[in-house]
Amino acid sequence: MLVNGKWTADWQPVQATDAKGGFVRQTSGFRNWVTVDGEAGPTGAAGYKAEPGRYHLYVALICPWASRTLIGRKLKGLEDVISVSVVEPALTDFGWSFGDFPGADRDSVNGASYLHEIYTKADPTYTGRATVPVLWDKKTGTMVNNESADILRMMNSGFGNLARNDIDLYPEALRDEIEALNAEIYPALNNGVYRAGFATTQVAYEEAFGDVFRMLDTLEARLSDGRNYLSGDHLTEADIRLFVTLVRFDAAYHGLFKCNLRRLADYAALSRYMLRILDLPGVRETVSIPHIKHGYYSIKALNPTRIVPVGPDLPGLFPVELKRA
Repeated sequence: MLVNGKWTADWQPVQATDAKGGFVRQTSGFRNWVTVDGEAGPTGAAGYKAEPGRYHLYVALICPWASRTLIGRKLKGLEDVISVSVVEPALTDFGWSFGDFPGADRDSVNGASYLHEIYTKADPTYTGRATVPVLWDKKTGTMVNNESADILRMMNSGFGNLARNDIDLYPEALRDEIEALNAEIYPALNNGVYRAGFATTQVAYEEAFGDVFRMLDTLEARLSDGRNYLSGDHLTEADIRLFVTLVRFDAAYHGLFKCNLRRLADYAALSRYMLRILDLPGVRETVSIPHIKHGYYSIKALNPTRIVPVGPDLPGLFPVELKRA
């Protein structure tokens, strides 16, 4: 992580734990907003005006949080408004890096080699982890926001007529239900898989493991009534936040993170739901199973050999063909 603007030691997935040895996620440090008129948003101090070509998104295709924002960008038709750089999937001793892995990019905006350089460009004394996503303002040369939940909402409403307005991921009539779903799903499942994978004690792992599968069971029951999405027939941000975890489950969380009671493939309704969202225009382009597997299995603390598994076979997503000897 960065301490007073200096990179310290090698990258470690767990920076803080609770009293039980459970994984504690860092709080995002940049929380300003892009708004139609440039006024300040719900968090932060400054507002940034929506303008075409002004903003740049730094993401990792392995990261569910970053992928939320990529899906929002696609669904809202903002590809020509917000440019993107994809970091390499493998985590280095210096964190996220830019490079030439298929599907990754060099940093064409700031010329950085590592993402942490973007953080110190925005704040030379920054202390914390250099995480994705990052929404960057090319006009003023600084970071607007590094909280995926905020950025997803900006994609939905912060760009006004620069975005598609026939899709509303946070409709007013469903906001209470969306907030309740997010509050329930995030700790138990979205972050629950990380709490299981990065637990440092048996008790913390088992607690997280139970939360993950109780939530999957609850969601399977909810979606078994024939509805298309969590709130019925209207796709919302709650669906995007759930989808990015589901699409990684069998490829990474089931094995590497020890969430192995059941596979997502064992949940019929959740599997259909995941594929339904995957088939929405543009969403499949935001998912890279090679990046996901190379990224998660590059975490030395969990996989010292860094061997990337060939499987699992994921029909409709990433079918596996066995090589002949």
